[in-house]
Amino acid sequence: MTATSEDRGVDPADEDGVDGPAGADGADGADGADDRIVDVPGDDDEDKPVFKNVGEFVTYRFLPMYSRPEGGQFRWCKEWWRHPEAVSRFHALWHAWEVLRWEPGTGMAVWYRDHLDYQMSYLMGDTGPFRECTARRHQDPRPLPSDPAPEGWFEDEW
Repeated sequence: MTATSEDRGVDPADEDGVDGPAGADGADGADGADDRIVDVPGDDDEDKPVFKNVGEFVTYRFLPMYSRPEGGQFRWCKEWWRHPEAVSRFHALWHAWEVLRWEPGTGMAVWYRDHLDYQMSYLMGDTGPFRECTARRHQDPRPLPSDPAPEGWFEDEW
């Protein structure tokens, strides 16, 4: 949030828009700081995320907002946090939400269209990470089988 002259405690008639050296206008305190500029409550909080972690995002934003009937094409697991793919996708949704919530006008519409709507078909679809779960029963995800590649198969990129 950009503070206006009045927000900062400055008489707009005294502000010429040109910053002179410290003390040039006599407004400096004993410590050399410009007393005209005051801390506006809330300025420091503006850039902070609303949620501390992905768990808070899912619990306090996603679950209350996004409700669907259980079964059919929508799968859910009450232990969603036990599914690494789901956690990764929710993490991406959370970060995108934290950024796009500040975009004026269409920020949230973009988040729904490009992020939430896109991810939901993968997260809650019948082939997604919750495919073997129900809202009442968790089934541990089974990783895809893999044999180790032979030594030197992949060229190091870093």
